[in-house]
Amino acid sequence: MKTVLVLFSAGSEELETVTVVNILRRAGINVTLAGLSAGALRGSRGIVLTPDTALEEAIGHSYDMLVLPGGQPGTNHMKADARVLQLARQMAAQGKYVTAICAAPAVLATAGLLDGKRATCYPGSLDDFVQVQQQSGVVVEDGKLITSRGPGTAMDFALVLVEHLAGKTKRDEVEAGLVRG
Repeated sequence: MKTVLVLFSAGSEELETVTVVNILRRAGINVTLAGLSAGALRGSRGIVLTPDTALEEAIGHSYDMLVLPGGQPGTNHMKADARVLQLARQMAAQGKYVTAICAAPAVLATAGLLDGKRATCYPGSLDDFVQVQQQSGVVVEDGKLITSRGPGTAMDFALVLVEHLAGKTKRDEVEAGLVRG
């Protein structure tokens, strides 16, 4: 079974976090939601989420994919956390999927993972990183680096992640159950 680590910090975007976790779990993927600190955390819109575990506990396990939701100041907390930067670098070096949505591609850029790579983000989030080839797509893939624009693209982003981990048939099955259109 594929495994995914989704990080959540005080000030992370709840819509992106919950949408990704929900859709991946619908696909039968084992998802661990890890908080940068232990216990319940208040997201960017004031919603309190209780992660499955703290990052310290999650780091010792192996995952097929890392997902970073955006939101502020959550993205800034992740950019400033050496554990997050090291984990992203380590997973990328191991050929694992490293993904981010909204402002969180700036975390990947801070870690040096987007140098010369194509990526998308919430408008303005990557402006300080001139080495990134910014794209305007809803979801942009460059190898195993996958980025998306923001809260409104969270479902598309999550479905792309399902397709990479579980295949097109599973993505189509999950999407049909969502009755999107």
